[in-house]
Amino acid sequence: MQLRRFVAIVGFLTTALVYGQQREITLEEIWSGQFRTEGMQALHSMNNGKQYSVLNFDRQSRTSTIDIYDYETLEKVKTLVSSGDIAEIQGFSDYSFSDDESKIILTTNSKPIFRRSTLGEYYVYDIASKEVTKVSDNMVQEPTLSPDATKIAYGFENNLYVKDLKSGEVKQLTSDGVKNEIINGITDWVYEEEFSYVRAFDWSADSDQIAFIRFDETEVPEFSMDVYGSDLYQTQNVFKYPKAGEANSKVSLHLFDLESNKLSELSVDKQYEDFYIPRLKWTNEDNVLSVQYMNRHQNELDLWFLDTDNSTSKLVLSEKDKAYVDVTFNLTFLEDNSFIWTSEKDGFNHIYHYSKNGKLINQVTEGNWEVTNYYGFNEDANTIYYQSTENGSINRDVYSIKLNGKNKKRLTINEGTNSASFSSNFTYFINTFSSATTPPKYTLNNAESGEVIKTIVENKGIAQKLDNYNISKKEFSTINVNGNDLNMWMIKPANFDANKTYPLFMFQYSGPGSQQVANRWNGANDYWYQMLAQQGYIIACVDGRGTGFKGADFKKVTQNELGKYELEDQITAAKKLGNRNYIDEERIGIWGWSYGGYMSSNALFKGNDVFKMAISVAPVTSWRFYDTIYTERYMTTPQENPSGYDENSPINHVDKLKGDFLLIHGSGDDNVHVQNTMRMVEALIQADKQFEWMIYPDKNHGIYGGNTRLHLYKKMTNFIHETLGDKREMNSKKGKMSSKIKG
Repeated sequence: MQLRRFVAIVGFLTTALVYGQQREITLEEIWSGQFRTEGMQALHSMNNGKQYSVLNFDRQSRTSTIDIYDYETLEKVKTLVSSGDIAEIQGFSDYSFSDDESKIILTTNSKPIFRRSTLGEYYVYDIASKEVTKVSDNMVQEPTLSPDATKIAYGFENNLYVKDLKSGEVKQLTSDGVKNEIINGITDWVYEEEFSYVRAFDWSADSDQIAFIRFDETEVPEFSMDVYGSDLYQTQNVFKYPKAGEANSKVSLHLFDLESNKLSELSVDKQYEDFYIPRLKWTNEDNVLSVQYMNRHQNELDLWFLDTDNSTSKLVLSEKDKAYVDVTFNLTFLEDNSFIWTSEKDGFNHIYHYSKNGKLINQVTEGNWEVTNYYGFNEDANTIYYQSTENGSINRDVYSIKLNGKNKKRLTINEGTNSASFSSNFTYFINTFSSATTPPKYTLNNAESGEVIKTIVENKGIAQKLDNYNISKKEFSTINVNGNDLNMWMIKPANFDANKTYPLFMFQYSGPGSQQVANRWNGANDYWYQMLAQQGYIIACVDGRGTGFKGADFKKVTQNELGKYELEDQITAAKKLGNRNYIDEERIGIWGWSYGGYMSSNALFKGNDVFKMAISVAPVTSWRFYDTIYTERYMTTPQENPSGYDENSPINHVDKLKGDFLLIHGSGDDNVHVQNTMRMVEALIQADKQFEWMIYPDKNHGIYGGNTRLHLYKKMTNFIHETLGDKREMNSKKGKMSSKIKG
């Protein structure tokens, strides 16, 4: 009797354990945030190098705080600011310090405009007096404190303003700003999207001058989007959007001197036509401004130094490339005004040191690998800190190296993705590490040796939670395609049986310089792939030619032919994978979003003998519909390269459709306009091709908000089941010819 009871208990526990381990992921869990990880929000290293600040939020009291922590002990030292102590505000969502850390800008209310731009309500908090000053009664853009923290500049309705924090006086620096005509100090749509910045003004070190870029959008064609909302009549969002080959904003450089109240235009000693100003930044030399000019083809980039005292300019550095030159934020001025710069000129992205006159002092890093992030320069130790792919293109590690290129040290040891946030004096760094098997882990490290001092956040909870799920391993490998060893990951069902066959669902993005095959922790889509694997699918991702971190030649081979080589690689990879005995070559699908949606459409049309189905979300369907800066960087203009535009655009190949096609777009997409999908739909109709499609009203390029993402992924999941699923047993025995070769 006792033995039977013991056996029954063991049987119950075993069953419970197996059940617990075999729990399946649901879409509701993914999109309700069940698999979120902990992080460190708005981390800022204090000037003393011994402490850092973090933004915390107490959900019970609805209170925001900026808390100061000690690097060495990781203990909280004090609360610097609490919204509970400020009568004027209820809470704040972000903050930024003045250079001397005497004042803090608090963001109390903000709403997005485009991808990076916002309108906000801001307050300046004086740490010493604890006084609070509202920046403006209006919703403004990009408030920025002067270096001496006595003034704050901001943009409002396309003009620039400065507020004196002592007197409260507001000075309007420009007056010609008009919506959809003139913008002062804030970038236009295409600069914001493609050059990745919004604030187009910068304070001089003496806090007396502001340099800024003026955008004349008058001749840029307008694009309009209906906003349906919930009212009886829709409204319209009308904005300037230069499509490939069309007119850009005319940009000019200006200076406002706050002492003399004088506004002047700055120029360089070279005549440019149809050009960009992608960066401006004051140097460490008084009244010397650095400005980067770029031609429209983006294959020539000039770095200029402008002396605003005597109105002279000097061309310091000129980069040229047969394809294009990447614009980065990696420009650091040293005490002697020599500067650190990154470039791909030797075939890989590396760090260079130049004199203040533009003479090359030395190439700091070199090798067949890429510098992927530049963290800063420690003047005292004469040391540069950076992140690179030296340990494999799917991994990231943090390194230090002397300015002369010697004494390189690897500061991180775990294989995966490492990124660093250094203390202001470079004594410590907080390392964020994750891999495909390890959730994000934040540690305090010694910047000299890389040694881990303490663990800050470990995310053990999510790791333990996933132990209860039927999780498959993400397998990394390479696949030889068209003469190249391409990075690949694959997820198989946890109960994978090599004697059975499975449908294959491929994911890719494929855009220039991008990377999807990376050794890092799960994003939301990874959990979706795990769910699909639980339901009997194999999921794979291949980074083909044109993607990043394997050298300039690999990345830039697609020049003037976007979509050609990337597509060849996806089709060939699918064929090779279909040759594997455990993959059903008759059930291969592909999907992607944005550039990936463009690619998946092309794959289904041009690869109609390989792919049974495709899902295309927010795709470019013709490069003629997309913006100047991005498209012309890789394709020149449609007037110069019509065949490159048309031959590789899926809208021109709808007649080849044989499989099942799902097309999805948000009607409020300011980036890839829904025009792309509407024109594709019309082409498909006229070609008498059946397909499925879905429009999400008023949703932008990200297609999110409320229940939207859940609805979207349910629709895609159902489509996958309908088109790749097998009415017979999903894992039926594969009857392939014996002559078939494994991939």
